Amino acid sequence: MLELLDNPVPWPNGARCAASITFDMDTDSALHLSHADAYKRVAALSWLRYDEVAVPRIVKLFNHYNIKGTFFVPGWCVERYPATVETIVASDHELAYHGYLHENPMDQTREGERYWLERSIEAIERLSGKRPTGGRAPYYNYSPHSTGLLAQAGFVYDSSLMADSQPYVMRAPEGEVIELPTDWAMDDWPQYAHSPDFRYLMPTRAPDKAMEVFMAEFEAAYECGGLWVTVWHPFVTGRLARLAEVAKMIEAMQSRGGVWFATMEEIALHVRRCIADGSYTPRVVSMPYYEEPIPELTEGFPAGLELRKPRG
Repeated sequence: MLELLDNPVPWPNGARCAASITFDMDTDSALHLSHADAYKRVAALSWLRYDEVAVPRIVKLFNHYNIKGTFFVPGWCVERYPATVETIVASDHELAYHGYLHENPMDQTREGERYWLERSIEAIERLSGKRPTGGRAPYYNYSPHSTGLLAQAGFVYDSSLMADSQPYVMRAPEGEVIELPTDWAMDDWPQYAHSPDFRYLMPTRAPDKAMEVFMAEFEAAYECGGLWVTVWHPFVTGRLARLAEVAKMIEAMQSRGGVWFATMEEIALHVRRCIADGSYTPRVVSMPYYEEPIPELTEGFPAGLELRKPRG
């Protein structure tokens, strides 16, 4: 196969690729921000609170196959559902940052984003005894302030962005953070989610069809020496038929050999070591991309020749 990655990370023990199965345990956090009457929406709450059943089931699956996963959990969920989160911690899976109440970082001021980041870190550290080293922005809505705030908080990595197929470094004036990118193709929401309360009305796919999408991404990562990161939700992928397909997927991947299953923290620390010893030279991206609107949208134009926003 054509070598599509010019500079792949040398994975441990000669592994062909790195794989991290990650779950965003949002439970009902986002519903409360989306709807003032969320407390009345019993059907929606029941769908989301399936996390209480799914998370222990997923942990059991991970433990059966002797792999470690990463759970990105809003601080509010850590406080609201401590028994569920303790199931994750008790089996030494990674607990990572995912906002406080699944708030959109783009709706926050810099100080507001900092406040919710620090409050979430405190919630995670209080329950687990360990400060998180990485995170994923709610809704993938990484803000222009996020890199600097994560660097100031001592984070090693982020996994919110989609600008590459392998790890890269984001550099802000406050410091650097390793980005472990993913893609919408690795998200279970487009495959399975059907929720009138979130205004997402799409036909759900059969688990084997959804797995075709995820496994196509795995095959490419395996052939090219890349990174394969899922973005799944316990109340979505933790359903019986879907998780049964995940079990088959793990067995197929393990039978191939050469797949390094790891937490996001393990991958980020490995990448950092490779950068330090010179065995991997990452792409470095200065963040944020822009400080203000591009001048083409703010400078004057002759009457009738203004650049117009697209409709829709």
